[in-house]
Amino acid sequence: MKVARALFIGGTASHVGKSWFTTAFCRLLRRRGVQVAPFKAQNMSNNSYPCIEGGEIGRAQAAQAEACGLPVMADMNPVLLKPNSPTGSQVVVQGKVWANVEAFDYGQLSDRLFRTALESYHRLSKQFEQVVCEGAGSVAEVNLFDRDIANLRFADAVGANALLVADIERGGVFASLVGTMDLLPASQRRLIRAFAVNRFRGDPRFFDAGVSFLQDRLGVPCLGVFPFEPLIAIDEEDSVSLDEAGPPAGREVAVIRLPRISNFTDFRGLAPVDWLQAPWPGHQYKVVFLPGTKNTIEDLLWLRQQRLDDWLVAQRQGGALIAGICGGYQMLGERIEDPDALESAHGGVDGLGLLPIRTVLRAPKVTRVVRARTAAGHAFQAYEIHQGETARPAGFASFATLEGGEPEGCRAPGVLGTYLHGAFDDPVTVAEYLHVVATPCHKDAAYDRLADWLEQHAEPRVLEALLS
Repeated sequence: MKVARALFIGGTASHVGKSWFTTAFCRLLRRRGVQVAPFKAQNMSNNSYPCIEGGEIGRAQAAQAEACGLPVMADMNPVLLKPNSPTGSQVVVQGKVWANVEAFDYGQLSDRLFRTALESYHRLSKQFEQVVCEGAGSVAEVNLFDRDIANLRFADAVGANALLVADIERGGVFASLVGTMDLLPASQRRLIRAFAVNRFRGDPRFFDAGVSFLQDRLGVPCLGVFPFEPLIAIDEEDSVSLDEAGPPAGREVAVIRLPRISNFTDFRGLAPVDWLQAPWPGHQYKVVFLPGTKNTIEDLLWLRQQRLDDWLVAQRQGGALIAGICGGYQMLGERIEDPDALESAHGGVDGLGLLPIRTVLRAPKVTRVVRARTAAGHAFQAYEIHQGETARPAGFASFATLEGGEPEGCRAPGVLGTYLHGAFDDPVTVAEYLHVVATPCHKDAAYDRLADWLEQHAEPRVLEALLS
């Protein structure tokens, strides 16, 4: 029975480029004819995607599956934490909602979930020649060593070669690499076969002395000094990436940055957008989006506290289209009920009253990929991830029609709502409903450019040793 080789991509911190490198390795191996699959034992993200067998996993692993030319499989991300409060998360295990757990209690479950992660990994390892495993956060969180299920404890259990990634753009790259290695126990330090310096700006020859110092100090070779590459875009899983968007700039499209925002990749096809957390007076938008959220009721209450409800009404009166996706769609209605306290203890709240719909939050969660047609008959693909049933009264237009003929979503003058994530990745759908310029999402070409970037800047000998 074949068992896959394992490559582990760990980081000195969150958002240093682990997903980026994992995706690059996935695409590079696929281009070499290797049967390769992505894996992340534990993910924390409200950006997710439906699996072929039902359920959901983190969006980054879905993108990595695309880079491998594979359908999205639950075993690629066996534990997904979807934060729904400051101290708690919904825990999704092998694609299915398992429990809502507070952070402290979650630590008591680590051994059980570690076994679950290994079970998923071993299933993948029997189907593929290589598995590229992404770590979570920093590999050197010393307070979590005994409970960690996603980093070097896992890499050791599956016999993986490990690459350590650091981000030089943040500053402190020497301290982050040296400090990380110093904090690791010897049994984990020996797993690190190479390190990579990510997001370098300028002539890399100026960093030659730095590479020499790090190689001597760390005792492992440098895979490469990899340049910042703003022209390559892949799906992000972490909302910290929104912090790089900058302040509002008076663009055509705005998105309300809800505290528990989910699936913010819905707006990647709309060129730069303004991300707003408070009313922005003095500018009239063409489109304002209410995005998905992990907790519709709590984020609706936050929106009212920020006085964004009145601002949305004023934007609509000025000619803006107010568009809601998933939880944002639910907010646009007259009422949201939560009789089983799935998201909140409030039981129910009044919506914004911009659409004549009513929503009842109920289990089980809907997770599926769908085909649909716009009002003008254009076919597109999208996906649903939501809890709740939304009733639309007769006489109101739907947003789209699903493949089986079922009407989906709701439209009224100046307002539309839909459960269909990814609908606005499609430029024709954008043109029909939003009347703004779309940015086509050429994801497959981006994966190839990412593999080229990896090959071009990697030291060949170190690269081949990692993959052996």
